[in-house]
Amino acid sequence: MTFPKINLHVHSNFSDGKNSIKQIVQRSLKLGLDFIAITDHFTDSWKAWFSTLKNSEKLSEYLEEISICQNYLKIHDKKLTLFKGIEIDLASSEQFIKKNIQVDKFDLILFEYLHGLEAIAFVNNIIHYWKRTITQTSKFPILGLAHFDPSYFIHGNLDALIKFLKDNHIYFEFNSSYPRFYSLQNELFFQRLKEEIIPVAIGCDSHRLSNLNDIEEPIEMIKYYNLEKNFQIFLDNLKR
Repeated sequence: MTFPKINLHVHSNFSDGKNSIKQIVQRSLKLGLDFIAITDHFTDSWKAWFSTLKNSEKLSEYLEEISICQNYLKIHDKKLTLFKGIEIDLASSEQFIKKNIQVDKFDLILFEYLHGLEAIAFVNNIIHYWKRTITQTSKFPILGLAHFDPSYFIHGNLDALIKFLKDNHIYFEFNSSYPRFYSLQNELFFQRLKEEIIPVAIGCDSHRLSNLNDIEEPIEMIKYYNLEKNFQIFLDNLKR
């Protein structure tokens, strides 16, 4: 298959990134990227200082800046597609997430720090709540796991993890900033992804313009684990 240039995990200066959304978009155009998502941190945990996205007003400002860039790309017929994303820290309080995240405002939501069955139950609860709050005509965002470490599940509870991913259509992110998470020690996990046809995608966890295009190794690992079909399924869903 032909792999697009895709990075669906990028941080701006709305959290701990070093650049504005506009600067990220301009650099992505120069690099010839096809798809990017701005996915700034959202948390009220110990790492809350990472992010400015602490209330609905700041989230609206964030989404508006992305919208302005999306409109620019559309008006000027650029090939780059920009998505409205966010990275939710699973150490955040349930109330904080439910109060501030209007799920139908986002194209893509990443969950970070899925470390056990309690976290799976937490995310399931949040997803079920979101689905009750939107209308049938609302578009539900694509869901993914940010820099997920399969080793938390690979020696136990792997079946529960796979069921969770499949039931909720959650993709695994090949993240070039965390290559150890797709190393051979987790090969069993990737075999299960292939068997269950669970989508996979690519994110660089970019905090600077310098690594917006660090996608070669993730592409090679997708090929190594024979997950091209899983990636194509993700792309088909992304383009709808």
